[in-house]
Amino acid sequence: MPSDHPKPPFPSQKQPMPGSTEKMDPRPDHGEESYKGSGRLKGLKAIITGGDSGIGRAVAIAYAREGADVLIAYLCENDDAQEVKALVEKEGRKAILVAGDVRDPAHCRAIVKRAVEELGGVDILVNNAAHQATFKDIGDISDEEWQTTFDVNIHAMFYLAKAAVPRMKPGSAIVNTASVNSDMPNPILLAYATTKGAIQNFTSGLAQMLAEKGIRVNAVAPGPIWTPLIPSTMPEDAVKSFGKQVPMKRPGQPAELATAYVMLADPLSSYTSGTTVAVTGGKPFI
Repeated sequence: MPSDHPKPPFPSQKQPMPGSTEKMDPRPDHGEESYKGSGRLKGLKAIITGGDSGIGRAVAIAYAREGADVLIAYLCENDDAQEVKALVEKEGRKAILVAGDVRDPAHCRAIVKRAVEELGGVDILVNNAAHQATFKDIGDISDEEWQTTFDVNIHAMFYLAKAAVPRMKPGSAIVNTASVNSDMPNPILLAYATTKGAIQNFTSGLAQMLAEKGIRVNAVAPGPIWTPLIPSTMPEDAVKSFGKQVPMKRPGQPAELATAYVMLADPLSSYTSGTTVAVTGGKPFI
């Protein structure tokens, strides 16, 4: 029940980037015990970037319980990725792990190639991998930091979509992770927020471009979600009060976003394309 979800203040905690699920207090809920599938994605093949933790982990669990096989692309968090693989396989579905940096166009093409070879195709592409860091002044943002944020958050989406679309059949779906920062940028997340605005624009444009191919493109815009990115990229005071600013007075758990990603991937959502579904704990999304 919603009343059972953790609320701030949270314990003081700081992790090195990109963060670890195991070290979070409280541990995020990815739907390990709560998500119940109903076969909505039966027989489909999905790629999920950033699928080792946070939102990506919740999506992988939900997709497996809805009947999909998944390729989980992640950077280097091998222990987290192995946990997700075990959860997917427990549902009787295939799980392929691919470690590597999505900033590399060749790696993005390799991800799609692995999915085709080992899963038998690509029906769903979830572009979820992200990089963020906080800065109080523009002068503190290095050129390298700005470039990295764009490389991970938006350039990789282009590389992956470009590689996946020729492999997709009519009825396939692309789901991109945007953010409330797409329209309401947090100034201390300047680089991240700017890429999230680009992701929403990319989603709308690509949906129009691919409509004649029968491929749908949508986005999910999360509000404050309790994932390893938070203790590994935000100031400790912000972590302690994380989520307090929304009407529900708490951060969302990754499991609470999974249904949006399932709905947008579901072939029955055949007239839904070019839209952004906001999951914000009651905060209006412009």
